[in-house]
Amino acid sequence: MVSDENTKYQQYLALREKILNCRKCDLWRNRTNAVPGEGDLNSIIMFIGEAPGRQEDIEGRPFVGPAGKLLTSLLESIGLRRELVYITNVVKCRPPGNRDPKPIEISSCAPYLNAEIKIIRPKLIVTLGRHSSSYIFSLAGMSISGISKIRGSLRKIRLFDFDVLVLPTYHPAAALYNPRLKDALQEDFKKIYNIVSQISEGSKGLIRGTKGRQSSLDEFFN
Repeated sequence: MVSDENTKYQQYLALREKILNCRKCDLWRNRTNAVPGEGDLNSIIMFIGEAPGRQEDIEGRPFVGPAGKLLTSLLESIGLRRELVYITNVVKCRPPGNRDPKPIEISSCAPYLNAEIKIIRPKLIVTLGRHSSSYIFSLAGMSISGISKIRGSLRKIRLFDFDVLVLPTYHPAAALYNPRLKDALQEDFKKIYNIVSQISEGSKGLIRGTKGRQSSLDEFFN
């Protein structure tokens, strides 16, 4: 077990080094820092956002700006400790002006996200926003028409060589611009609590306290 953890950590360090020095697309020209994912490499839950923003670019860490503060608050509201989940983005460098990432930027960064997923091997992936959801479902040969139509709907898909649950929801940044989406985010995070609570012994030590009703995973599948 220790050997496996050491191997996983070494794989992560090597991947992080590649990300920090990446010049596969033009985003590197304007970045302050590339932003690898961070968190518990053995976590059962992985959050995938879109791309770094201004504060993330400055600090070189994912979700540390206003959207990150909201994400942390949502995690804490259901007793999830940020340090025991894994958080990353589809694109590892900030697009100028926080614009949407271009297809070429997503495809250039895709091998890094794929490698993160293979290292972490999460049991639950929470996709934050349209670009994250579109990419993850595309790996399973699925397409989506919009985040509003699928948010909060749990799916089980095959990624690489393992099965994983995927719960799409809004990106926290969207709720900062449109406060009406915050209720939907809170609702989806309550689902996350119930899902994680049902995932066998993997949830031990991940959730603090008891919040909300624990339910069978069956009720979340559509």
